Amino acid sequence: MAESNYTHGDMNVDAQRSMYSTFMRAGAWGSVILLVAVAYMTFTLSIGLNWLVALILSAGAGIAIGLFMGFGGAWIATIIALAGLALFIQLLIALFSIAL
Repeated sequence: MAESNYTHGDMNVDAQRSMYSTFMRAGAWGSVILLVAVAYMTFTLSIGLNWLVALILSAGAGIAIGLFMGFGGAWIATIIALAGLALFIQLLIALFSIAL
């Protein structure tokens, strides 16, 4: 039988630990973004809330959840960018509804 120089428990697992941490953080980000998007859709489509009020409530809740979970400034910038995208889309909808 071949001899091995491997000693059990001696492997450097820093790269695996870093990858797992990054994967879990990305999963948490994706989950909260999905939660905010579903909340926005529920407010506007099911409850019948004005889209701007629903956007403000959803974005505020998203920022609060992100701060509670310790996501940092990049999270706040992401939520603000997504809210800006939603405003732009609503502007396009309003312009096309006037044109037609």
